[in-house]
Amino acid sequence: MENRRPVGLLPERSADALASWLTHHPGVEVICRDRARYYAEGADQGAADAVQVADRFHLWQNLGDAAERLVAQLRPQWVPPPPEKPEVTVPEKPEGLRAQRIRERHAAVHALMDKGMGIGQIVAELRLDPKTIRKNMRAATADELIGASPTGRQSSLDGHAAYLAARWAEGCTSTSRLHRELADRGLSVSERTVRRFLLRLQENTKPATRPPVPKAREVTSLILTHPDNRPDPDRVVLKELRDRSGDLDTACELIARFAEMLVHRQGRENLEQWTRDAERSQHPELRGFASGLRKDWDAVMAGLTLHWNSGVIEGHVNRIKMLKRQMFGRANHDLLRKRVLLTR
Repeated sequence: MENRRPVGLLPERSADALASWLTHHPGVEVICRDRARYYAEGADQGAADAVQVADRFHLWQNLGDAAERLVAQLRPQWVPPPPEKPEVTVPEKPEGLRAQRIRERHAAVHALMDKGMGIGQIVAELRLDPKTIRKNMRAATADELIGASPTGRQSSLDGHAAYLAARWAEGCTSTSRLHRELADRGLSVSERTVRRFLLRLQENTKPATRPPVPKAREVTSLILTHPDNRPDPDRVVLKELRDRSGDLDTACELIARFAEMLVHRQGRENLEQWTRDAERSQHPELRGFASGLRKDWDAVMAGLTLHWNSGVIEGHVNRIKMLKRQMFGRANHDLLRKRVLLTR
């Protein structure tokens, strides 16, 4: 910890291996460790007088794991109810080419009329029959010229559209089945025609999309991020979730208090009260975390009070993992130990 260099490499991760190493290297005063029980037991056996310090990063990581489980339990509280099933209505038939041509012709005639042209000039400009021009000039809107059938033709399903819409609302969406039912009703129509009608019906009855709901891990990340480092959109999202769920709001308050205590190393002043509040919490995840603090109390208190932490060795840990991957199945522990201790 003082020299920022590895001083040994255990053959295995166990209490006996750590105790044996400490016994052969007396004089260790501080042991900074994570929350694994075998490290605590090995330190007790091999260096009973040493001060054990629970690393702050690992304390925060343990709380983060508890927070993610808690958020997953509370997530249903802010998931909006499913949108109401839309009403099934008979779809309107698309406008035919005849109706489109009538609209274009009517618009062209009235555009020339607005310019002050007479019927003779409009006939010459558009090269249409004078009777057609007069009829368009008299019609205030194109709908007067189109009439009751904008598609230009009647559909064989016109008299059965309401029946098909009702069957669709009941949950029957099979084209072949509905085709057979129409045949039983005396209608001779192709299955392709029924399928086209059902596709239009489906487009008219698409359910309303539900707003996206943050995942448990995403909400946990928002909670564990320092307030000063949260972007404004994330702050808005977290505030909305806390407003919807009083349980989440209470949990966020507890987690924020622990973060304040951890960052400023206020364990001696605040750890006991915080642990009591967590033990009285209605959330089993926070109660379980508090129970773990009680079992490792002295080391946790030291971690939240003293300046020691494992941050200075994390780079070495990553390097050791890389070396292990390089040597996997090719060499033994002795060579790995030399590479770890002698490589700078």
